[in-house]
Amino acid sequence: MDFARVIFMSDLDGTLFTDDKRVLKKDMDAVNRFRKGGGLFTAATGRGCEMTRRAARELTLDIPAVLFNGAAVYDFKEDRFLWQCETSPNAREYIREISENFPNVLGIEVLHKNNVFVPFINDVEQIHLDMEKVVPDRRALDEIPEGGWLKFVIAAESGILDKVQEYVTVKYHDRFSDVNWVRSSPRFFECLPKGVDKSRGFAELIKILGAENRFTVAAGDYFNDIEMIRKADLGCAVSSAHEEVKNAADLVVCDNNSGAVSEIVDFIEHLTEV
Repeated sequence: MDFARVIFMSDLDGTLFTDDKRVLKKDMDAVNRFRKGGGLFTAATGRGCEMTRRAARELTLDIPAVLFNGAAVYDFKEDRFLWQCETSPNAREYIREISENFPNVLGIEVLHKNNVFVPFINDVEQIHLDMEKVVPDRRALDEIPEGGWLKFVIAAESGILDKVQEYVTVKYHDRFSDVNWVRSSPRFFECLPKGVDKSRGFAELIKILGAENRFTVAAGDYFNDIEMIRKADLGCAVSSAHEEVKNAADLVVCDNNSGAVSEIVDFIEHLTEV
């Protein structure tokens, strides 16, 4: 297939990034070959602006990226939001209720446009911040400004998060129904705007670019990638992905430590039919 007919969006952590957060040379070479042939390549990530900025530089992204698990489209070249969707005004009260019912065990990260607020911290959240080299704003929950909340993340060990997930999606589902809840990793559970996921962000990016006639490719590894994978013309999962993600994909490639994106680019190149 002619790369100039394709737009390819890849998840970062667990897909394009290796387990130690590197981009393999073979993957970078494949991305550059794809772009040189006229393909549009970008990232779809749960990260916010600051946590994605280093990756955007390393990948030399030349089109906007989908951030906050689909709640925003951001142009790193112009350093501005092109589209965004805020989560429920009830989000602050949801954090309060959840933290009161699971005291002293949760880290909470509020992603507010260009700011990262952490009103509650635990070891999981601290490791995450250290790895991404982010210095958060540690003000109290009630001191975080109104408006601009694109999502919040609950960080904890997986067993605890299983209980939090059951609390908000099963036990008290109706109470928390004006937002979208998604497990983005075993240790992260996220609250997004209603109707928002990576597929929504991908659709908004396509409209912004006027790329409606391009063949869409999406790649990922976890639950927050499933809708993007399902709705793409070619949905791809890495072999290290969760089983449900692989079941949703049209193509399963090697794991994220072995050149998954390179394998996808090779597959696209040899496609003969749309």
